[in-house]
Amino acid sequence: MSPVRTTLNIEARTIHDELRTVFDQEAPSYRIVARWAQWFHEDREEIEDEEQSERPVTESTLENIEEIRNIGSDHPHVKIAEL
Repeated sequence: MSPVRTTLNIEARTIHDELRTVFDQEAPSYRIVARWAQWFHEDREEIEDEEQSERPVTESTLENIEEIRNIGSDHPHVKIAEL
């Protein structure tokens, strides 16, 4: 995405459509394109996603997998939301 496109007040939807034409399924989602367009309108030069500390980082390790298996075998009626 180019700052020129947003400076010319081209809608995020149009930019997204153009990206879909070129990159098909590999194009970023409309939501991401709209966020980038907003950032450029705010004169941001970087479009890297900001860290989101409020969401936990998930990691699959052998220890985590084994722990979940143990919980499942010890408590067969446990719900995923309770884990």
